Formats: sequence, structure tokens, C-alpha cells
Amino acid sequence: MSAGRPRRELAVPVRDGRLAVTHWPGEGVPVLALHGITANALAFADVAEALGPDVPVYAPDLRGRAGSAHLPGPYGLAAHVADVRALLHHLGHARVVLLGHSMGAFVAALAAARHPEPFPHVVLVDGGLGFPPPGGTDVDALLEAVIGPAMRRLRMTFPDRDAYRAFFRSHPALAAHWSDRVRAHVDRDLVGTPPDLRSSCVLDAVRADGADVLHDPEVLAALHRPRTRATLLWAERGLQDEPRGLYDAERVAAAALDPQRVDVRRVPGANHYSVLLTPAATTAVAAAVHRARTTCASKGHEPQKT
Repeated sequence: MSAGRPRRELAVPVRDGRLAVTHWPGEGVPVLALHGITANALAFADVAEALGPDVPVYAPDLRGRAGSAHLPGPYGLAAHVADVRALLHHLGHARVVLLGHSMGAFVAALAAARHPEPFPHVVLVDGGLGFPPPGGTDVDALLEAVIGPAMRRLRMTFPDRDAYRAFFRSHPALAAHWSDRVRAHVDRDLVGTPPDLRSSCVLDAVRADGADVLHDPEVLAALHRPRTRATLLWAERGLQDEPRGLYDAERVAAAALDPQRVDVRRVPGANHYSVLLTPAATTAVAAAVHRARTTCASKGHEPQKT
């Protein structure tokens, strides 16, 4: 595989430190890409390729993960929104496209609900539309049930990098999609020294973010707010590559989203993870982002080089 688009690493001032941000340079309206609950910035490497060499992409390691694992709490989705706004201020743009995957989609939806002017149209990939669980549900138990191996690995140690990569390669949703870019994403998460390597993800951050996704009324209502405009792309298959995904046509219909504000599209054949990896899926994501960039650009002049 070729090296792909050139990228550089930035350190952006936020509350109590600096946010690690991966930047694929380009021109015009930037894309700020927000990863899932135990992922990192390099989850978007294939999407950055699909967007083409001229689209600027900024993908932070969200607070409590990878290069931003050192940033302290309080955690939660509101903290990520504050960090995204700090990144926006640092870039000096009036508006950007927020692209979020999984938990990152909930961050994007919340940001758009609170701040529609800088985030006029968000792209949500297999996330952002919430369904509250029954009362009394234990957050750790539900996270374990939903994200399975991703949650378990936060309590595990690994003797070397190959063992960590093998853990991911055995994942049913990733096994058929392993690549150099997926390996780079996995490697970015690993911290420590052999034989005591572990995930960089801060468990308290994952718990706080998961609790907000599952229970916070403002987060659950974000996509229903009258000023929130979004494209929701849902993967046909699930987190373990099972035939039923997090969303399906019936559940999306039951949410009664306003079709004038939220464009809902199915991504056939993709699972929760491969929706950021396979050519057909990343083409669909890129198309939604290009449409959102057009919306942003039409709302005012933007600086050109970013």
C-alpha cells in the first residue's frame, strides 16, 4: 500500500493542556473528524484518502485517548465539544464540517445543537442518534455488551506490539479489512513498555463518555433540535459484523427525524468499523462530507489554505 496523503501532527491549546491533532493539509472549508469511544485520529486515514488531496482534515485524539490521554477530566461529551471549539478557534475558521463516527457522532450532534453557526451541517457515521436504555442499566455492563472486545482490552496488558495487533486482527468486524492504515491506528493506541503494553484509553473517560451517550437528555435530543442539520449514514451490519447493525430502517423511522433537517442514508455491506475502511463505504462518507462542505462554503467566505 502506498504511503497515502502526507500528514502532520499538531498540538492545539485546550483546557489544561494541548490536544493532539492529525492534519491532512488542503484548501477551503476544513473537516474536523471525531473518532469513536476507544479509537484515535488515525481511524479516519482511509476517509482522508477518499476525500481527495485538496480537502483539509483535522482529526484530534479526543481527550483521554492516544496523544491526548494526558488531558485531565472532567470528561464527557461536553468536554469534547469545548475541545472542538478550541480547535476551531485555533484554526481561525468561521465554520467547519464536523464528521463524527460512533461516539464522535454524538459529540458532533451535540456541538451542532449547541452551536449551529460554526457547525451548520454535520456528518454522522453510525452514531449520533440515541435510544435511551431501560432505567437502572449499568453503564459498564452496557458498554461491555455493545462494544465488547474494545471495552475489554482497556483492562488488558500485552507482551509486545504483535500481540496487540493480533488482538485486533481477530476481531470479526476487522479481520477482513486489515491494512497498513488499520495497523497504524492500532499502534497509535499502544502505550507502556514490553511486556506491559496497554491501550492508551483512560477508562474514566470512556465511562463518562459512554454514560452521556446512553443517558444524557441533551445528547439524546441533539439530533431533534430545530437548528441541527445533519447527514446520518448508518452501517448495515453491526459491531461484531453481525447482520443487524446499531441502526436499521425500523429504528431510524421510529426516531421520527425531520427529513428537512436530517438526511438519512444506509451504507450497504459495511459494519460499524468497516464503514471507515472499505472503498464503497468511504466513498459514501466522502460524498456526504463534500455536500456538507458546499453548505458551509455557501454561508460565507472561508480562508483558503489550511
